[in-house]
Amino acid sequence: MAQPAKAILWVDDEADLLEPHRLLLGDRGYRVQIATNADDALELLRRDPYDLVLLDEQMPGTRGLDAYKDIRELAPALPVVMVTKSEEDATLKEAIGANVRDYLVKPVTPRQVLTVVTRILDGPLIRSQAMARAFVERFRAIEAERYQGLDWRGWIDRFAELMQWDVDLADAGETGLHESLKGLYPDMQREFATFIRREYPRWLAALDGDRPPLSVDVVAEFLLPVLARDRKALFVVIDCLRLDQWRVLEPLLAPMFEVETTHYYSILPTATPYARNALFSGLFPGEIAERHPHWWGERDDETLNAHERDLLGAHLTDLGVQAAVRYQKITTAMDAAELERHLPAAIAGDGVHAFVFNFVDMLTHGRSESMILYEVAKDEVALRALTRQWFERSALVALLREASRRGISVVVTSDHGALHCNTPATVFAKRDATANLRYKFGEDIRAERESQALHVASPEDFRLPPRAPGTHLLLATGDSFFVYPTKLREYQGRYRGSFLHGGVSPEECILPVALLTPKR
Repeated sequence: MAQPAKAILWVDDEADLLEPHRLLLGDRGYRVQIATNADDALELLRRDPYDLVLLDEQMPGTRGLDAYKDIRELAPALPVVMVTKSEEDATLKEAIGANVRDYLVKPVTPRQVLTVVTRILDGPLIRSQAMARAFVERFRAIEAERYQGLDWRGWIDRFAELMQWDVDLADAGETGLHESLKGLYPDMQREFATFIRREYPRWLAALDGDRPPLSVDVVAEFLLPVLARDRKALFVVIDCLRLDQWRVLEPLLAPMFEVETTHYYSILPTATPYARNALFSGLFPGEIAERHPHWWGERDDETLNAHERDLLGAHLTDLGVQAAVRYQKITTAMDAAELERHLPAAIAGDGVHAFVFNFVDMLTHGRSESMILYEVAKDEVALRALTRQWFERSALVALLREASRRGISVVVTSDHGALHCNTPATVFAKRDATANLRYKFGEDIRAERESQALHVASPEDFRLPPRAPGTHLLLATGDSFFVYPTKLREYQGRYRGSFLHGGVSPEECILPVALLTPKR
């Protein structure tokens, strides 16, 4: 069924000069109604719906900008294009300040008017159609190429591409194409697990060889050059931030910073006690336990991150850098308010100012405990939207705004990502097994289906701290989460559909690290 022609109301006292414009717009399928003054225009708007108003600024009687205010009261969402003979900056600024959709200076040609009208009324559809064509073409290529030949750089490129498509298709409302894209993910996750099973031990065995940047490299490779250049840098870690979440935050930073984003791989397990300590210390967990046993002992995992500032200071010393280290962890609303109250002091002085923001991690964990959060953040698209809403009003954006104002460069990253998990994977273990859902240490531990887990017979081979003799490590692959045979129904009901981390997937392992350089 053909769509009705879109209606344009053109308000101009020189109606006889508009005929060429009206004819061209009519040929392109638009219906144009002419009004010669503001009062008639408002009466027409009360009677009939219109899709766009072209409004002359200089008319007898009510001037265009005054008429614009009346139009906004009558139809707040109606786009208005101001058309004027005036080239004065004051008129232009007044129109922009009033939030007109576009601004044309007479004389204008029919083609100029058509371009503006098409961009406003049909631009979203044209862009959506172009995106759909590009995606369908790329989708077929990805299906044909598969994943087997990808090295670590290829995996970064492929995953970053898929995450950008995920964001773009969801934002464009292309539900069908977005579902087609998600259909690629199980195969991607399966092939990535195979890749990591083969390559990760090789990376750790030959750290000087061809390997990606890992958690232990972030400070040396990305933070240290900024510190050497400026003698000062902000280091921001957003706990549990996925690459697609970073993609929706990136545009919000463009007015303040030049943003350069690259990527690194989290160490395994992709969980805070291991990945974030490695991030700050430049050491693998086994090396932390050996060199700094007083900062790593057999204790509850939550306390294993109690010495991040100390680890960062020791790491800088090992790198031959003498720099002050200041550290803040923002977990509660009170922490955030305290930071905002003392922003200038929080980033005063040379050295490294490190900040850890825990909101995203708390949001992903909280879904399992709160039905309200579960419904609000029901999938990846909703999680991105919540992350953006938090960021826009957060102490983090206030911190970044202050850094931009003061000309301070910032390195932003995450310690690990998270995966939307829907498949229970039964494991068999003794009572000593740890309780984590995407990774488990335990004696004689094994998964019922080998395809759902990466089994590590000797955790020390992954540069992890030694445990009791016979302790093995299981890392969940795909979208699985570990359950016990005796608690199968309880775990399924509680954790199916949760965002979890600690396992092996691109969503957990491949992470953004961005350099934010203040715009002058």
